[in-house]
Amino acid sequence: MTQRVALVTGAMGGLGTAICQELAKAGHKVVAAYHPEFDKPDEWNKAMAEAGFTDFICVAGDVSDFESCVAMVAEAEAKAGPVDILVNNAGITRDKMFARMEVAQWNAVIATNLNSLFNMTKQVSAKMAERGWGRIINISSVNGLRGQAGQTNYSAAKAGVIGFSKALAAELAAKNVTVNAICPGYVATQMVMAIKPEILQTIVDGVPMKRLCKPEEIGGACVYLASELAGFMTGSTLNISGGLYYQ
Repeated sequence: MTQRVALVTGAMGGLGTAICQELAKAGHKVVAAYHPEFDKPDEWNKAMAEAGFTDFICVAGDVSDFESCVAMVAEAEAKAGPVDILVNNAGITRDKMFARMEVAQWNAVIATNLNSLFNMTKQVSAKMAERGWGRIINISSVNGLRGQAGQTNYSAAKAGVIGFSKALAAELAAKNVTVNAICPGYVATQMVMAIKPEILQTIVDGVPMKRLCKPEEIGGACVYLASELAGFMTGSTLNISGGLYYQ
């Protein structure tokens, strides 16, 4: 297998960590992008080393800021080489019913969850097209498909991720650059597992498969979409939600 350079945003969260690990297992050189104000790279790297992952390259930046993304991708390319695979995974929530939602809560989620796709993808897509190979994988959400009360900002941003993916896929298809979206349902990250047991059980009861998604199941989907075997798949949306929503 040809080793590719994969850049993952939001890499140090629960889902991002699983994506990084699965891509590394598949033989890719992984660049883990993190937010310098919120993430703890030293602790994360120690945990990764204990789990057997010692080759991650870490770069810091704010995906909601265009110039920060310019610098972050330049650092990634200097340390690892041209980016072949981009996983736009970074995301936040600022949940509140719309009647009480503040402008800052709306703007923060749109900036991090949607504008970040422009900010990051702009740095690599043209270069991928020039080289004639590339994989862009955008992490949306089941709530971008079905909507969710209390998440107008998040649902709007994640729906936008799907539209972005389909439109860009059409632009890059002839250049052998694929663009796809993944819509996870409820994933068993540390953050989710910290929810009060009775509330967590209610969530699980609402999933037809009666369990949460394993983070590595999303990581595995990323591995497939990044592979040569997925070369004919573009503009698609993978709904990985245990039957929570049917398209």
